[in-house]
Amino acid sequence: MSQIYAVLVDGVMYAAWLFLVALGLTLVYGVLKILNMAHGSLYALGAYAGVTLIGPWVARGGNLYVSYLLLVLAAIVAGGAIGFIMERGVLKRFYGQDPVVLLLVTYALFLIMEDAIKLVWGVDPYTVSEPYSFLGNFDLGDLSYPNYNFLIVGVALVAGIGLTSFLKFTRSGRLLRAVIHDREVSQAMGIRVSRYFVVTFMAGAVLAAIGGALTAPTVSVAPGMGVEIVVLTFAVVVIGGLGSLPGAAFGALLVGLVRASAVHYWPQGELFSIYIVMALVLAVRPKGIFAPMEARKI
Repeated sequence: MSQIYAVLVDGVMYAAWLFLVALGLTLVYGVLKILNMAHGSLYALGAYAGVTLIGPWVARGGNLYVSYLLLVLAAIVAGGAIGFIMERGVLKRFYGQDPVVLLLVTYALFLIMEDAIKLVWGVDPYTVSEPYSFLGNFDLGDLSYPNYNFLIVGVALVAGIGLTSFLKFTRSGRLLRAVIHDREVSQAMGIRVSRYFVVTFMAGAVLAAIGGALTAPTVSVAPGMGVEIVVLTFAVVVIGGLGSLPGAAFGALLVGLVRASAVHYWPQGELFSIYIVMALVLAVRPKGIFAPMEARKI
């Protein structure tokens, strides 16, 4: 039974982290219909910005509770600024073109940002583990888990519920949903679609950066960390359905539980267990389990 509990807890924790990172990718695709390959670099940017800001703070003996706020602040500033530059400086010039063109453009941005990160921060890894260990551990029977992981679960819940509430219960959210369903009609009715595009892309970039910043204390921040996360988040959103928030949540939970089960029961298959699940889902539901319905224009 303890192993089953371990699978469930590990799966939920991993799913919460995946959902937090994949949320921005889902939002951007839902509004702009862009498969943002640069999402991984925005995640890495958030991690580097986070360790850069809290590293000196921790070294000087600053309050570690404040360090969590600094991590989020660094992610908001870095992700928002770079997201604005990417959308206004590059992506807006390619709207209306074939989706493959936009995919290639974001892939080019991914390569540029990966080299820019190496240029700014070098190739040596950065480690700031104090915020991770500061909160201590939580015992669940014979199992012990870092409380920091529960912090990530809480942030993922707040982000998911907050974004859903915004879309459903606010005027701006309803206007954004109108833009999602029909850009042309929304523009004809006076909605400034370009403004919603840039704000949405910035929000997606910030969510990716927050995921990276909160991950930074748990790993060694090094070049290439954005590559793996692109593959994982694409698996999550493809399983759940591109552009669907419930789909992203379900996909993250499914991937988290599958990975945790593989780690405990089939360690040698952990690397490709996620992709087996993705292939099985797509064989039955090619557009994902919660793929939103698309209106056909006549």
